Amino acid sequence: MITKRIIPCLDVKNGWVVKGVNFAGLADVSSPVALAEYYSEVGADELVFYDITASSDGRKIFTDILRETAENVFIPLTVGGGIQTLGDFERVLSCGADKVSVNSGAIADPSIIKNAAKRYGSQCVVLSADVARVGGRFTLFAKGGRVNTGIDAVEWIKKGVADGAGEVVLNSIDTDGVKKGFDLEMLRAVCEVADVPVIASGGAGSVSHFIDLFKTLPGVDAGLAASIFHFGEVKIPDLKNALAEAGIPVRRV
Repeated sequence: MITKRIIPCLDVKNGWVVKGVNFAGLADVSSPVALAEYYSEVGADELVFYDITASSDGRKIFTDILRETAENVFIPLTVGGGIQTLGDFERVLSCGADKVSVNSGAIADPSIIKNAAKRYGSQCVVLSADVARVGGRFTLFAKGGRVNTGIDAVEWIKKGVADGAGEVVLNSIDTDGVKKGFDLEMLRAVCEVADVPVIASGGAGSVSHFIDLFKTLPGVDAGLAASIFHFGEVKIPDLKNALAEAGIPVRRV
């Protein structure tokens, strides 16, 4: 049986991990290197490293911090932020990333998904989508949730998977940082069109939210969270024990 993955997310700004609510009100948390090493040791299945202002600032990702982070973890590392070209894929992978997450770059140039999948393999290409409800539609946002593209998010994800994305991270802007549970309605809509692993992001506030996620939507492959892990509100070993007791398959250290 395929185990469900628990993935901490390091939202990095100016070299520090930060966390806010609804993609705003960011506050410093810790060093990405220290946090990554900690999560690697306590049983996280993977890590996501987002340079959250690279796209909006129009710059490249901080490769020195990324390289040091990658050197200190021994679990798969997905990296995103400012990924615009195949050269960006190459640069991030050469720093130690296992997978590359693309969001705004794919909106600007959708061919990057197909070209990256052809060069590096679909397993390396993660389509990240920042999505919010606008006028009753699931709508895609760019630039770290700052720009409404007007694009139907479900159709966008369906096309990205068809073009070769091997994994989807669905970031619900509506539930981000609110800690009242994952956006099950939005996730269900995406799972219906994506035949690749789907990672739920946005809204986790307790152990029960992860249990509800995997029980309600067994098609979701992983749960991603940030602040509840960073601030010790939920400890990964405790979460995995609770999931196992609920009959949900997980990898335990």
